[in-house]
Amino acid sequence: MERACGLDVHKDSVFSCIISENGEIISKKFGVLTPDLEELRRHLVENHVDAAAMESTSIYWMPVWDALDGSGVELKLVNPYFIRQLPGRKSDVKDAEWIATCVRKDLIRGSYVPCVAVRQMRKYNRMASDLSRDIVRLETKLDAALQRMNIRISNYVSSTDTKSYRSVVEKLSQGVTDPEELLGGIHARTVKRHGRDTVKAALTGMVTDVDTDMVRMYKERLDLARKQNDECELKLRQLCEEHFPRKFANLQTMPGVKPKSAAALIAETGGDMKPFETPSALVSWCGLRPRNDESAGKIMSTRTTHGNRFVRTTMVECAWAAARKRGCFYSRFSYRLATERKKQKMKVVVAVARKMLTAAWHILSEDTAYRDA
Repeated sequence: MERACGLDVHKDSVFSCIISENGEIISKKFGVLTPDLEELRRHLVENHVDAAAMESTSIYWMPVWDALDGSGVELKLVNPYFIRQLPGRKSDVKDAEWIATCVRKDLIRGSYVPCVAVRQMRKYNRMASDLSRDIVRLETKLDAALQRMNIRISNYVSSTDTKSYRSVVEKLSQGVTDPEELLGGIHARTVKRHGRDTVKAALTGMVTDVDTDMVRMYKERLDLARKQNDECELKLRQLCEEHFPRKFANLQTMPGVKPKSAAALIAETGGDMKPFETPSALVSWCGLRPRNDESAGKIMSTRTTHGNRFVRTTMVECAWAAARKRGCFYSRFSYRLATERKKQKMKVVVAVARKMLTAAWHILSEDTAYRDA
C-alpha cells in the first residue's frame, strides 16, 4: 500500500497522519464540525490517500465515516483493542501515526460497517429496542403507583398489558374511583374465575387527586412510547420490504420468526453474509458462542462471548417461540437437550438460538426459504 492515513477521532477534534510511499509524514489537526470534516475529506483526496483507518471511538467516528464515505479512499473501522500499541510516550499525533503505520503494513482488518440503507434501518431498530425497554419500565412504575393506592387488579389479570388492566388505568386517569364503574371494564372471564366480590375488593382503593395525576402522567408517557415504538417498527418494515423483499420473506418462513424479528435481523446483519465467511463467524459476532477459556487443561468458563446484543436478544426471543412449536426441528432439539441431557432451561434456549442463527445464515447467503431438518 502506497499512502495510508490514520485518524485519531475524539469528541471535539480529529488528528490525521498521512504516511507516504517514501516514509514522509504529514500530520494535521481538524475540527469535527461539518465544514471541518469536508476539509478533511479534501485533504485526503489532495494527498492521494489510498486507505484510511480510525478507531471505533464511541459514536464520534460515525460522522467522520459519513463525511469520508464515497471519497474514493478505502475506509477501515478498527477495534481499539486490536491496535493497542506498546507502553511508552503517547499523544494524539503518535496514535494517528501508529494507526497509519498499521494500515500501511496491512496489519489490521476493518470491522463490519454496512451500507447507508442498513445503517438507517439500524437506527429504527435500536430506537424500537430502547422504546420497548422504556415501555416495560413505565408499566412497572404504573403498576407500583396502583399498588400504592391499594388497587390490586394486577394480582388477578394475566399481565399489565390486557384490556381489563388498561380499562382500569383509563378510568383512574379520568378521576373515576367507584369500584362498580371500574368493575365494568373487567373481562367477564376474569370476574367469573376469581369472583365478583374479590375483583371488586381489588378495585377498591384509597385514591387521592395526586394519585390520579400520577396515573394520568404515566399513562400519557406509555401511550407516547407505544406510538413511537409502532412507528419505528412500521418504518423499519417498510425499508425491509423496499430494499430486501425476498430475504425479508424468506426469514419469516423459519419457525418462531415474525416480521419484527426478521426486520431486526436484516437491520443488524445487513442481509448480506459476505462479511461473515461461515455461520460460526456470524454466531460469534452476535455473542451466542461459548467462550474458549482454558488454562493448564482446566476449563475456566463457557459463558457466551460479547457481541451484537440486538441480534442476540432477537434470536433468544425467537428461540423461545420456536422451541414451543410442535413438529419442528427446534422443538425436538429443545426437548432432547432438556429431557435426555438434563440441560438448564436458559442453556437450552441459547443453544436453540445458535441453531436458528446458523439457519438464518444459510437462508440469507443462499437466498432460499427455510427447510425443516
